[in-house]
Amino acid sequence: MLGDFPQSVLFCCDHNAVRSPMAEGLMKKMYGQRAYVQSAGVRNDMEIDGFSVAVCKELGIELSRHRSRSFEEMQDWGDDLSQFDLIIALSPASQRMALELTRFHHLEIEYWPILDPTGLGETREAKLAAYRQARDQIKARMLERFGPPTETPGR
Repeated sequence: MLGDFPQSVLFCCDHNAVRSPMAEGLMKKMYGQRAYVQSAGVRNDMEIDGFSVAVCKELGIELSRHRSRSFEEMQDWGDDLSQFDLIIALSPASQRMALELTRFHHLEIEYWPILDPTGLGETREAKLAAYRQARDQIKARMLERFGPPTETPGR
């Protein structure tokens, strides 16, 4: 499924607190400045999830300063969805929202069915395992879609 490398990518999910921030961080880490990368959610009603921060930190990705934002806030702040070459939806609700908001624009929207780890696991270790599974699903899809990581010295 290796496709052309986009100049700009928007990852989206339900709250921009778990999957889409992980995807944004992974993309920046793996491919550096090759593409402009952002993330958003259908709603902004949660802060970045601590388990997402923890499992990304294991790979040297810093998410603790991430500020969640919604599609609506993006538009309010002047980010036009049509500026993105590719929108990758990580949840069914975000796919519907992306399709609705971009129906008059020519851009590519992909749906990656990534596990929502938020309700899984009873213990801390079980929860971390679920978040690692979601992180690793995102990473595998990135490698499949965009190819091997870009070598960036000092990263």
